[in-house]
Amino acid sequence: MTRLSKFAFVLICGIVGFTTIAYGTVHQPTLALFYLLVATLLVAWAVDGWISGEVRISSSMLQLPLWLLAIYALIQIIPFGTYADAAGISAIPRTISIAPFATQLACLHLFALSIFFSLVTIYLDSAKRLRKMSSFLIVFGFLYAFFAVLQSVLSPTRIYGIYESHYGSPFGSFVNRDDFAAFMEMALSVPLGLLFVGAVKRDKRLLYIIAVILMASALLLSRSRGGLVSLIAELILLFLITAGAQSGRKLILTGALSLLLIAAAVGGAIFVGGDTSLTRFAETATSQDISANRIHIWGVTLKIIGNSLPLGTGLGAYAQAYTRFDSLSGLDLVEQAHNDYLQIVADAGLAGVLIGAAFLFWFCREGIRNSRVDNTFRRGIVVGALAGCFAVLIHSIFDFVLHITAISVMFLTLMGMLVASGREFEDDIREFDDGHSRHRRRASVTSIRKRSET
Repeated sequence: MTRLSKFAFVLICGIVGFTTIAYGTVHQPTLALFYLLVATLLVAWAVDGWISGEVRISSSMLQLPLWLLAIYALIQIIPFGTYADAAGISAIPRTISIAPFATQLACLHLFALSIFFSLVTIYLDSAKRLRKMSSFLIVFGFLYAFFAVLQSVLSPTRIYGIYESHYGSPFGSFVNRDDFAAFMEMALSVPLGLLFVGAVKRDKRLLYIIAVILMASALLLSRSRGGLVSLIAELILLFLITAGAQSGRKLILTGALSLLLIAAAVGGAIFVGGDTSLTRFAETATSQDISANRIHIWGVTLKIIGNSLPLGTGLGAYAQAYTRFDSLSGLDLVEQAHNDYLQIVADAGLAGVLIGAAFLFWFCREGIRNSRVDNTFRRGIVVGALAGCFAVLIHSIFDFVLHITAISVMFLTLMGMLVASGREFEDDIREFDDGHSRHRRRASVTSIRKRSET
């Protein structure tokens, strides 16, 4: 394990923390810093390979859909001829994207995320690093949730007491409460997975439970209805995955733990005071806020899809496409479809459908297969990561959470942990193993050695 390898792993953890703290990394200055950090990570990987004499690559199929989406965004901005002269302007490039510059930015962003994910799957190469990553996410999630709850009481309208968002309801460091809820869904999934499979030592269980309760309470205090639905779906999935391998007594205990966590989270939110996700369900479905009128937005998106198939309007070009089909005044700018599934079809057409379907297939296959590993700790990581990613995929039906950099980075980190947990490491801790033998799986990281010169 080289120094550059250690540096790369620390940098991965740093990127997760930075993108979250920096307002979710949605503004241009913070995005530029994110790209710089990813470039630094890529350079560290290249130099590490050069010095060690071997280039390490990941063979996980889960990284392929993201790379294909980035490549398709690149294709969408390639000029295929020019448009006829109009209004005295000539030689306008004819591209698939109706907004080439926006698609160019989306392309850059997708390549950065692809590089990050590929390197996460490479550098999570030992049980020790899996333990460190899980500990980092649990501690960071706990401290971040504590900060968010404290800020919601002391400064509910200003992030860090400085920045006031005029485009949503801020919570934590995010300008939108739904984004915070999506992050919490993933942060609490790691300790939940370890608790549900029994991979936490008895003297540490209370600490894990407290961390989960605080993060769940913060999620409820964010008043995100999509977050509440996703959290319930996450707990249901965790229960279903772990129920089959448990005896009757353990099954009852697991069910009781789920109910206890929900009750404690609700109690914690009520104790802090104010509205929660539960009280927001009592609000009327209609709203003067166009961003909340999802039915109208989804209807417009379906019109965009019908008009743009089979190639799509261009990744990142949704805002420009929306104005053409909006039947309202057009005074409100709608930049996202509030449904990541509809938007990928609108932006990328049939290619988006195929890439999305391939991702869901490989994600489910990898998650189900790795959830059967012998090692209890790694099984807990798989179960937690699978449930956390599943919760965000459910949340994506109601919001555009995966368009937020911090959410995407956390999502990809969990997927990297899911992939890595399917391997068998020499430094596995076997004190929690159940003793059942299964076939070993080969590592999904391949080393390509350079030929020595003669």
